Amino acid sequence: MNAPIGVFDSGIGGLSVLQALQAALPLEHFVYLDDSAYAPYGERDDAHVVNRSRAITTYLRQAHGIKALVIACNTATMAAVALLRAEHPDLPIVGVEPGLKPAAAASHTKHVGVIGTRGTVTSAKFKALRTSLQDQATFVVQPCDGLADAISRSVETQDDSKIIALCADYTCAMGQFGLNPGEIDTLVLGCTHYVFAQAHLEQLVGPQVRILSTGEPVARRTRQLLEAGGLLHSGPGGLQLLTTGEAAVLQAAAQRWLGLPAQHGAQAAHVHIDSSPAL
Repeated sequence: MNAPIGVFDSGIGGLSVLQALQAALPLEHFVYLDDSAYAPYGERDDAHVVNRSRAITTYLRQAHGIKALVIACNTATMAAVALLRAEHPDLPIVGVEPGLKPAAAASHTKHVGVIGTRGTVTSAKFKALRTSLQDQATFVVQPCDGLADAISRSVETQDDSKIIALCADYTCAMGQFGLNPGEIDTLVLGCTHYVFAQAHLEQLVGPQVRILSTGEPVARRTRQLLEAGGLLHSGPGGLQLLTTGEAAVLQAAAQRWLGLPAQHGAQAAHVHIDSSPAL
């Protein structure tokens, strides 16, 4: 089916999910939407996140005719995925959530660290997920206020010092990392932005600690849904980059971390999307 797959995040973090999607589905066309004018989602209330998620989904359907939607944002998934699926029952929708279950299975010490935005780790959906796995591992959960924003801002400043300082503060607050009993041997990245800080996190927690993100599982699930619905496209693939914020920032982020504009000739463009009315 020659229609694009929509992908959205509150900012540039979802580019990490987009990278995995393109690797798994190289013949597909993607429309990536960065809602940075209304970010950060992770430090706003659920009503704000739900309204933006509804508005973006409607926009992507009406303006771009998407055949599937990937919510490349943990906070938006936690707050809005159930509602979006109810409102758009004909649209395959894939969300992201922190990989607590695979982390528990992978951990030898059964002590798993989880870092995420406050909106994600305090959500009812996250708490239910954590509770369902409480007999499989001990989860040390750390909200990381400001980290996603620092990662986004580093695109303009080319300065990672704030990212490094925040990562150091938050990992220190979590306790000891390592392979000994009682130590955290697995770290879950509960925000798609944090993939772009992974190198700094690896230096802080040590090479023996496994770090898990959600891009590849999301890409596999998206491919499964497209195959099941007979929606796969035979190519050629493509990419459109859209933002409610500054187009130059999204362009620079894609160039810095993924090389996407150079690879695809995609030029980021600004769009205005009004919020949906509150339910």
